Amino acid sequence: MTTLYGIKNCDTIKKARAWLATNDIEFNFHDYRKDGLASNWLEQTEQALGWEVMLNKRGTTFRQLSEEQKQGLDKTSALALLLEYPAMIKRPILIHNNQYYIGFKAAQYVEIFS
Repeated sequence: MTTLYGIKNCDTIKKARAWLATNDIEFNFHDYRKDGLASNWLEQTEQALGWEVMLNKRGTTFRQLSEEQKQGLDKTSALALLLEYPAMIKRPILIHNNQYYIGFKAAQYVEIFS
């Protein structure tokens, strides 16, 4: 099964969902805000992708952190912040055939689903 993780109103999520629907690919959508976020999922995803890749440093939520929080980041503190503020997770995260992918580019999705 294919699952797309993110936040419903994110523009990149909208593009990824539209691409999947247009290409008749069945998927589940997990909205962090509505459906919540489990720490064990976050840990598994971090093992597959790495916390540095998952952390969206360009977003408003990250920019609003204190300098102390930003400077002291390591795996443990980053995962705690991502659990508390799921909007800081880069989007979307796609899990297909037990493989993890982050971000959306149509060409990448063509490769994944071909």
